[in-house]
Amino acid sequence: MNRDLASPAALYAKGALFVLLGALAGGLLLARSPSWTNAALLALCVWACCRAYYFAFYVVEKYVDPSYRFAGLWDFAGYLRGRRRR
Repeated sequence: MNRDLASPAALYAKGALFVLLGALAGGLLLARSPSWTNAALLALCVWACCRAYYFAFYVVEKYVDPSYRFAGLWDFAGYLRGRRRR
């Protein structure tokens, strides 16, 4: 049984909820300890995680191993683990 989320409206809602959750978490972190240093570190953390996610899916699939498709970060970790054993 295929349980993939396929509705465009549901996908947009899911994306909006992720943005809301991230903004809320970041806002609460800065509210607890407001400083320019913390804001800069939080922005750097978000940027680095986004780049790592982009690397895990786009760069690896397009340039490193075009034959492999990842379904999530656990699949990517398994791919890396299996690749090191070879």
